[in-house]
Amino acid sequence: MKKVVAGIDLHSNNPVIGILDKDGERVAHCKLACDLKLVTKFLAPFRERLEQVAVESTYNWYWLVDGLRASKFPVVLANPAAMDQYSGIKHADDTHDAFFLGELLRLGILPTGYIYDAALRPVRDLLRRRLMLVHQRTALLLSFSSLYARTTGQEMSLNRLKQMGVEEAQKLYTDPANQLIAGLQVQHIGQLGQSIQEIEKRVLASARALPYYARLETLPGVGKILAMTITMEVGDIQRFEGPGNFSSYCRAVKAERLSNQKKKGENNSKCGNRYLAWAFVEAANFARRYDPQCRKWFDRKAAKASNVIATKALACKLAKAAWYLMAKNTNYDPKQMFGQPAKKAMKK
Repeated sequence: MKKVVAGIDLHSNNPVIGILDKDGERVAHCKLACDLKLVTKFLAPFRERLEQVAVESTYNWYWLVDGLRASKFPVVLANPAAMDQYSGIKHADDTHDAFFLGELLRLGILPTGYIYDAALRPVRDLLRRRLMLVHQRTALLLSFSSLYARTTGQEMSLNRLKQMGVEEAQKLYTDPANQLIAGLQVQHIGQLGQSIQEIEKRVLASARALPYYARLETLPGVGKILAMTITMEVGDIQRFEGPGNFSSYCRAVKAERLSNQKKKGENNSKCGNRYLAWAFVEAANFARRYDPQCRKWFDRKAAKASNVIATKALACKLAKAAWYLMAKNTNYDPKQMFGQPAKKAMKK
């Protein structure tokens, strides 16, 4: 019997499955509810000759990919951002999309994504939620300080605000409406701070058990939070062939197309990991402040371009250094990053 492959076009409320044989002939297709039992039941008759199953990487792929892998189906995760799916096509539907995934899989040209370790994925996603809570807390802090400036003409430091209690905040105002909003905001700020601390403790316990964490803490500008973020977002560093691939994944390189040294267009600047992009820009900002060599390198770059470009360039340099730390299992060496310092001329 001929071998077959399957493509699954996944949506929020249904997956559409298309199965093709190795000659490209359509064997079967079906639209099902988002129920793992229904999906495995449909694939079960083809299990013995099913070579691979391609699942489209959508926001809700966890349950399907993890479930199929647990049932011993050979699953790959299709990367839709790397597929020029609709070029030259006049009409397409969900069934076509499912068979299109299967066709690319059959031809061996399907661009695939990384399937993160299912055991660590909840911890990584928990750390991502921390960043969301930090943004919410920052918005409340800025809102409170803005209200205080409008009503009193004075500035309030964020450090003082973080230490403030509800009653103290309410005493700043005479109007009952302002007292109410001030008390609620301070209460919410405190609750968000507690939630953020709980998340950090939970993630730190998992990150410290991974080999990358301690190495990354030796990198300039990288502290506890950034080391956790990079560790949990990377997964397996061996999936990146070299430092250039990793820095590209971190969105630390230009997304442009050049021909004969002329710019011909731009590629997708959002390809890659936005959390790693944030982490290395943050690391670059800290490194240029507190690390003398990073500051010196940054100043030279900024003098030729701008602070923004210099920060991005330093972030790229730190991302490449991070790849070496993780891939080669070594600590940070400034000589490897910046080269040997120039020897001073000897006085006669």
